[in-house]
Amino acid sequence: MVDHVEEIASPDRTSRPGKRVLSGPGLKAPGVVLLQFLLILLVEAVEYNFTKIGLLTGIAILIAIGGAIYLGRKGSEFITAVNPPLAFMVATLINLAAFSGDGIHIARFGLAIITALATVAPYLIVGSLVAWGFYLTHREQR
Repeated sequence: MVDHVEEIASPDRTSRPGKRVLSGPGLKAPGVVLLQFLLILLVEAVEYNFTKIGLLTGIAILIAIGGAIYLGRKGSEFITAVNPPLAFMVATLINLAAFSGDGIHIARFGLAIITALATVAPYLIVGSLVAWGFYLTHREQR
């Protein structure tokens, strides 16, 4: 079995430092949006069921931005910078509506959204600075 795996793996498919793992051009803008939204939604749903939204969701936002920078095509840098706060907001609305257990009460819902945004704000700020910096430097290079 090991010999079979070694025969399939060619030197061209191994990952080398500085070389992309993907052989194609990368994700288009809708793929970047979907990647970021699903990662944030899934991690936030798991974290919301065990604790309150915070550290894991923040790390997921940073990973989503890094993944979009790494896996996105040229031209998807703007979407990489703009989408994470929007994806976080939609994911938070979905998770609060699905897992809050109390139904949708406007006062509790608004307070929960403000609390979730406040706990993840440092990660959103750092990720946005990185993504906008990446976008601006790549825009100037064109």
